[in-house]
Amino acid sequence: MVEERMGDCWSHTKDQFDNLEKHTQWGIEYLEKYTKFVKERSEIETNYAKQIRNLSKKYQPKKNSREEEESKYTFCRAFLTTLNELNDYAGQHEVIAENLTSQIIAELSRYLQELKSERKSHFHEGRKAQQHIESSWKQLESCKRKFERDCKEADRAQQYFEKMDADINVTKADVEKARQQAQLRQQMANDSKSDYSSYLQKFNQEQNEHYFTVIPNIFQKLQDMEEKRIERIGVCMKTFADVDRQVLPIVGKCLDGMTKAAESIEPKSDSKQVVESYKSGFEPPGDVEFEDYGQAMKRTASDTSLSNSREAKEKSAGKSKGKLWPFIKNKNKGSGPEDFSHLPPEQRRKKLQGKLDELNKDIQKEMDQRDALTKMKDVYVKNPQMGDPTSVDPRLTEIGQNIEKLQFEVQKFEGWLAEVEERMPSKSDTHRRSGLYETQNNTTVGNNCAQDRERPLSSPDGSYTEEQNSETQVKANINPNPTSTTPEFDDEFDDEEALPTIGTCKALYPFEGHNEGTIAVAEGELLYVIEEDKGDGWTRVRRNEDEEGYVPTSYVEVFLETNAKGAMTYI
Repeated sequence: MVEERMGDCWSHTKDQFDNLEKHTQWGIEYLEKYTKFVKERSEIETNYAKQIRNLSKKYQPKKNSREEEESKYTFCRAFLTTLNELNDYAGQHEVIAENLTSQIIAELSRYLQELKSERKSHFHEGRKAQQHIESSWKQLESCKRKFERDCKEADRAQQYFEKMDADINVTKADVEKARQQAQLRQQMANDSKSDYSSYLQKFNQEQNEHYFTVIPNIFQKLQDMEEKRIERIGVCMKTFADVDRQVLPIVGKCLDGMTKAAESIEPKSDSKQVVESYKSGFEPPGDVEFEDYGQAMKRTASDTSLSNSREAKEKSAGKSKGKLWPFIKNKNKGSGPEDFSHLPPEQRRKKLQGKLDELNKDIQKEMDQRDALTKMKDVYVKNPQMGDPTSVDPRLTEIGQNIEKLQFEVQKFEGWLAEVEERMPSKSDTHRRSGLYETQNNTTVGNNCAQDRERPLSSPDGSYTEEQNSETQVKANINPNPTSTTPEFDDEFDDEEALPTIGTCKALYPFEGHNEGTIAVAEGELLYVIEEDKGDGWTRVRRNEDEEGYVPTSYVEVFLETNAKGAMTYI
């Protein structure tokens, strides 16, 4: 009846105590296996997120000029957005790993310790009850054997008494002794019977309590423990799925961001950007004239005519060209000269403008620092206890020097920029010019320079080469005392015969000629050329028979005579 009331309780397995112990141990091991599974899944998510982040970082644009170039194109910006979204996507996998660790692994690890402790306690209680019933059974068996032994001894004593009593040869004293011994044994047997009966009743009561109360209670606890374990596994499996489900909205936003970035790509805009980035600013070349080698060459240039000399020079230079500018390859590799003279006009203008923007930003930054330090100094002056005003002076002086250097750099690049803008056909000849190049006849000189400088020189192999005198011109302005760069002119004039005239030149800018070996010229002055520039940036000229010297090549417009060696124009 008791077992019927207990229904499906584990008490039905009261004879399977060892098997239940094995089953609960297997349940704990299974929970440990599931915990290990979740832990490995968390490690996979962590490693996956790390690999995704490294991938995104690997393909991020590097911090160089190429990054600025790439940012112009929509497909490059879309790819950058994809990399950023992928980085956020990796972050969601890190969230999955963190939630798996905190919500499942940590909880199961703690629960496993509690489960092991509870199971140990229940089975210890069960073993104790089992040992107690086994001990009671042994005591019952001992009482039973004692009772059986005492009964046998009483029977033997009774039989011996009866034998002695029937024997006529035995004395009365021996018979009496045998009778007393038989009565003693009988009393001992009766006492053993009473003890056995009493202990048997006690054992039956303990056995009934053991199998119908103690063990069922222990098994009920074990059953509750097992059901909680199974329920906990179910909850963890549900959490396992919920952890992924929680990040799906953010993952969806990351994927939507990638899709939106892909849809923002504009092929036509990128194609136009290529044109904007690489247009040279050159005018298309004119028709190539037919040269009739069947007739004798007619010389039309006059040695005394500046214009005719110039036309002959241009014609000669034109014949030496081997390639037209659309097919010219730029052989200058790397960063090139400071004035970007290795680039075509349009590209050079963009580079110079970008450099000017950077310099202006640096100047503004230095000026902001100077204003801040000036305010700090004023505070120190008004409140000496806060600091020494003179401690700020060294830094103010350094900033002032930095600003002067930057402003000089700005003037230098503005000069180069003005030069490029004057050359470009689409630009007006009345654009602004740098203070380094301002003169009274600014417009006139600019027009002359623009006309002559629009024609790029050609190197011996026919490739395009930009004039190098712009850099020389700046160097001449930077260093008012060019003793370190000016060749030693003293030795060249000692006992030297007068050199023949090889051309003429016109001064574009005034030159004072303070250094020995140089000659002062006025703007617009016409001089004779007696030695052309040998690559050091200086041209030797003569005013009259007694007055000659060196002037910066960039300060004059040279017209070499057509029969001079290496005839070409320096601007």
